[in-house]
Amino acid sequence: MSWGLGLFLGLMTFFFILRIVLTWYPQIELNQFPWTLISWPTEPLLIPVRNLVPPLGGVDISPIIWVGICSLLREILLGQQGLITMALHTQ
Repeated sequence: MSWGLGLFLGLMTFFFILRIVLTWYPQIELNQFPWTLISWPTEPLLIPVRNLVPPLGGVDISPIIWVGICSLLREILLGQQGLITMALHTQ
């Protein structure tokens, strides 16, 4: 279980970092392959954050926020003293 969650959070962090890089290239159509592979799993998570946090200076910071959230969750749950890590080692 923990390796699957770690893989998922790592992959989502990677996708959000790619979304940050893609904001530098506004001419890229996110509805076209291969960019759909990045936008499809991330867009549902970015929309609510965009509604809460407006762009700063015209820059969408919602992918940056999600990189922080995924990194924090990964550390809290799977880090050296993470909740899941500690639970697995006490059994």
